[in-house]
Amino acid sequence: MALTQPQPLTAKQVRKEPFPVSILSLTVGAFAIGMTEFVIMGILPNVAQDLKVSIPTAGQLITMYALGVAVGAPIMTILTHRIPQKLLLCLLMGIFILGNGIAVIAPNYAFLMGARLLTALTHGTFFGVGAVIASNLVRPDKRAGAVSLMMSGLTVANIIGVPVGTFIGQHLGWRASFATIALMGVIALLGVLIFIPKIKPDDTGSMLQQVAALIKPKLLLFLLIGALGNAGLFAVFTYITPLLTQITGLTEGNVTWILVLFGFGVTIGNLIGGKLADWKLMPSVLGIYLAAGVLLAILTFTIHSQFAAVLTVFLWGAASFAVMPGMQIRTMSLARSAPALASTSSHSAGNLGNAAGAFIGGWVINQLSIAALPWVGALLVGSGFALAAVCYWAERNKAAAGA
Repeated sequence: MALTQPQPLTAKQVRKEPFPVSILSLTVGAFAIGMTEFVIMGILPNVAQDLKVSIPTAGQLITMYALGVAVGAPIMTILTHRIPQKLLLCLLMGIFILGNGIAVIAPNYAFLMGARLLTALTHGTFFGVGAVIASNLVRPDKRAGAVSLMMSGLTVANIIGVPVGTFIGQHLGWRASFATIALMGVIALLGVLIFIPKIKPDDTGSMLQQVAALIKPKLLLFLLIGALGNAGLFAVFTYITPLLTQITGLTEGNVTWILVLFGFGVTIGNLIGGKLADWKLMPSVLGIYLAAGVLLAILTFTIHSQFAAVLTVFLWGAASFAVMPGMQIRTMSLARSAPALASTSSHSAGNLGNAAGAFIGGWVINQLSIAALPWVGALLVGSGFALAAVCYWAERNKAAAGA
């Protein structure tokens, strides 16, 4: 009796049963990417001293990484949209490992910048393709939960990965931090090779059709909504340390632990947000957006009390990230013919929001005061909520008219 080769699974067949181990391999990849994005903040003085550049110059390693994600992610996704998804994930993790390997041996600042830009190209495309795969590994009513589980790797990286990477960099040298991240990339690559099944990709059409699916007004509006939410988040979070030390009166040592608590809030909120989005997608997105805006407005007053400020920061972190799984699923559903590109573009829009929020926050500090940051952030998040509410109201009215 002849043996037949197993055929790749179709997306429809894969959805019948969940693959939690497979999703966890994506979580490990997200953890590694989260480390490489954020660990540089903790070892920035070490990098600047070793490469003989100023702190502001070294800080450009953070800025250029964000821009590399924002600009490179959609381009990478468009150029690679014909590559099978599992193979693409393997290629992305290979580039990720290479980029961090170059960082380990970078002889000067220019080489390190090049390594950071190379690594940044993998960021958005990994999360975009990973979100599509994760949503295809479970039943349709569990899609947002699967995406939130993958994204939890990014949030856990802030709680565990970044402090550990910073500790390694400060005691063994900053190059050891990037070596550790490269090792995490190898583990993630092995997980993808072993646990991610071969999924027969849907027909995504030509490159022009992919772009056409992306530039739909409704999808672009939701990308703007996501960017506004991130801008509100980073207008405050970028300057959270001086805010808590100068206004609340906490020491820098205490702020470190508060940021760890914030990270726990972010992780919990991300997982709860996935469950809520699977229950009621747009109502949960609207409710969480409203909660994040209200909590930022409340922070304007609680920032003057240590206990109240810590509690508000924890709840605000949870709400800010609880909205992301729902926004990711909604964005993908608005571009059914190009879900990976839409998901990737969501991360690009988010990174642009991060950069805009940091810029706006700096302007507020210079023109108004640092104490004004929470209510300015609340206005930005409130703008995103208002746009989302208008879209939802228009859709409900259109559906009612059609019925």
